[in-house]
Amino acid sequence: MMIFLETLGCSRNQVDSEIMLGKLAAGGHTLTPDPALAEVIIVNTCGFISTASDEAVDVILEMAEYKKTGACKRLIATGCLAQRYKDDPDLTATLPEVDAFLGTAACERIVEAVESREALTLFPDPDQRAFQDMSEQRELLSDHFAYVKVSEGCNRHCTYCIIPKLRGTQRSRPVADIVGESERLVDQGVKEIILTAENTTDYGRDLKDGTGFDQVLSGLASALDNKNAWIRFLYTHPETLTEQLIRTVKGHKNIASYYDVPVQHASSRILKKMGRPYTVEDLYTLFETIKWIDPEAALRTTLIVGFPGETEEDFKILMKFIRDIRFDHLGVFTYSDSEDLSSHRLKDHVPSEIAEIRHDRIMEAQAKISLVINEGHVGKIFEVLVEENPEPGVYIGRTRFQAPEVDGVTFIYADGLEIGTFVKVRITDAFEYDIAGELA
Repeated sequence: MMIFLETLGCSRNQVDSEIMLGKLAAGGHTLTPDPALAEVIIVNTCGFISTASDEAVDVILEMAEYKKTGACKRLIATGCLAQRYKDDPDLTATLPEVDAFLGTAACERIVEAVESREALTLFPDPDQRAFQDMSEQRELLSDHFAYVKVSEGCNRHCTYCIIPKLRGTQRSRPVADIVGESERLVDQGVKEIILTAENTTDYGRDLKDGTGFDQVLSGLASALDNKNAWIRFLYTHPETLTEQLIRTVKGHKNIASYYDVPVQHASSRILKKMGRPYTVEDLYTLFETIKWIDPEAALRTTLIVGFPGETEEDFKILMKFIRDIRFDHLGVFTYSDSEDLSSHRLKDHVPSEIAEIRHDRIMEAQAKISLVINEGHVGKIFEVLVEENPEPGVYIGRTRFQAPEVDGVTFIYADGLEIGTFVKVRITDAFEYDIAGELA
């Protein structure tokens, strides 16, 4: 059958989509980028926050229209939204357009769901989900970079987060599997391996042999040493981002000196309410350590404003923190409440209009910081991965300090470049989030 798959949400979801597409291709099905041509449409959903759930429902309903106007005969919803509401008796009644619901641990059963003619609800226990079969090919959704999972699930209990319920407890993947899959992807032409998990630096905390994320990074860096590819890692946790790990990054030229550290907040009082086991003093020490060991390191973080109990004083602490640290990249969310979150039961919920004002103040401050940092790049030469050619004489790429999909890009003024190659670019222009230059 002809299959179309829409992926929503995070990098872990993208990996799940690529695994499912690989299974479907191996099963003899044909993949199409056009939902109007698809006999089966799959929506791999996100349900982490309310806006993501709303988006997922909107996309499901949009795709359901192809049952009337296209070739679609079967609509399948997979992933976190389905998993989050699996025990809701109204799930199937609310979305009668959906023929099958698959949870986060049901990737392995996607062929069954596609080929069945019956209504299905498949919700295997996430804790029992096996790691990807290394003999199976993923169908990559991006051309030049690939996400590689180092673990599944999470053992932490942040009060605003439902991930452990959706993805299960942490299970760290064997180092040999991580390295083996990465090598195979690079041999297929991938230029950047991006390690991902709920918290990458928590890797190994569930193991009994002392293996940690440091061994993952050093092993992968050695395996890819002569293969002309970057290594990046996302979603670190401040508690497990160690000095030794920073030194490992500094010691390997093929690992991007790029630290994605979602701190969530900087007020020690709010961090405690969030269930985050560190203080603002710990955060200052961490980022000072990174810059001391690796002065050229790029820093990214993610924040939540409007968390229950957040006062104007807490917010001022957060604003001072981002102005002191001066992150290269920063994302901020307003707190998303739900009855199935521990934080829902906290007192003094912040009105949404105040949360939005705080969100805008953070982004306004960060835009100024980002512009100054980018202006500091003018005149410097960076290696850039060429990814797009949107118009004659202009290419779009990324430096090592720009992660895909979440950071700015580098515009390259040139002709005749080959997509998927590395070039040296001298930066000539700087903007709030992007930079631009010409071949060095």
